[in-house]
Amino acid sequence: MKILIVGSGGREHALIWKISQSKRVKNIYSISGNAGTKDLAQNVDIKVSNIIEIADFAQEEKIDLTVIGPELPLSLGIVDEFNKRNLKIFGPRQKAAYIESSKAFAKEFMRKNNIPTPEFNIFNSPDSALDYIKEAVFPIVIKADGLTGGKGVFICEDVNKAEESIKTIMVEKKFGEAGDKIIVERFLKGQEMTFMVISDGKRVIPLVTSMDYKKIFDYDEGPNTGGMGAISPFPQIDTTLYNNIMKSIISPTIEGLRFEGKEFRGLLYAGLMIVNNSPYVLEFNVRFGDPETQAILLRLKSDIVDLLEASAEGHLIDIPVEWDTSVSACVVLSSKGYPLKYETGKVIDGLKRAKSLGVEIFHAGTIFKDNSFYTSSGRVLNICAIAPTLKETMKKIYDAISFVSFDNIYFRQDIGRSKK
Repeated sequence: MKILIVGSGGREHALIWKISQSKRVKNIYSISGNAGTKDLAQNVDIKVSNIIEIADFAQEEKIDLTVIGPELPLSLGIVDEFNKRNLKIFGPRQKAAYIESSKAFAKEFMRKNNIPTPEFNIFNSPDSALDYIKEAVFPIVIKADGLTGGKGVFICEDVNKAEESIKTIMVEKKFGEAGDKIIVERFLKGQEMTFMVISDGKRVIPLVTSMDYKKIFDYDEGPNTGGMGAISPFPQIDTTLYNNIMKSIISPTIEGLRFEGKEFRGLLYAGLMIVNNSPYVLEFNVRFGDPETQAILLRLKSDIVDLLEASAEGHLIDIPVEWDTSVSACVVLSSKGYPLKYETGKVIDGLKRAKSLGVEIFHAGTIFKDNSFYTSSGRVLNICAIAPTLKETMKKIYDAISFVSFDNIYFRQDIGRSKK
């Protein structure tokens, strides 16, 4: 088979790494890839937003299956374009992808289908939102409606922070059209959990659970990021909670979307808050999580291509999935200043020495020139490992990190520890 991966981050490097292990795969192409994917795939210089050019490439190269990493091309309708050309692709159509690209739609959908989610209100103007928060009970959460790369969510402890967040989103237009609407929702205190399933529109195959660390600083301080680390499994998972999530969240979501004519094929990501062992949906995504995927794929023992292809073809029947029972984790190495201002172009040292300790290193924001790796983005590298216990896994990762260096390197040092 010829496989095409769309995306250039750590998630896509991890997917390529796992797909390359399949005996069914002969060639892998990556749009647009990074310095780490070049050893496993042929990097192709096409923007992920250019869905017509991507479809042209898949058609010309006779690609057997295309897998979409980031949300942007899905929101632009890349799956619809591929379907028009009878090209096989893993991911939801544009109408189904709307459950991620519009948080307002997702919240209304959940209310209509009795899916547990924090209480909320939706506002189309800054004035009405500002009036509302004067009477709000704090803390509250304010979210931009559209896609913001994980940076459009603000936890507000008081009215001043709420006013500042509303103005940032709706007046200053920091996130452009994504901030035309905002969602103001009740703040829930509990444990965050990631629950991902692969669906063919009717059936689902759950992946193993995970927990990510979104805040930039240790102990969940500072602004949200695209993710600073992850562990798998979610420490508090048990049969009761698992069954509750499947019954009250996953099943009604898949069934509700199909009822509305938005059949969901692909990866459905439920970002949950667990409060007193009850799950509430904070957000839905329509693609593999990042960096949760990097940790989860280390535990997958089955051929991932079988899963992806069966979803794309609409028949997830009798696909055996085997998982390692060990504990996996991922720690993100970033450029100091991320997610705000940061510098790039810093030479990276120590990768071979780190790799010799038995970790997997997935590149996120790197380039390769003059025989060296250089930083090219905010999130730079993902150091991942698997071991029988969480303690052993984290020791392996942090030991490996001690050998990696670049100017202004930054990473959280509490991944895998209990959250406050």
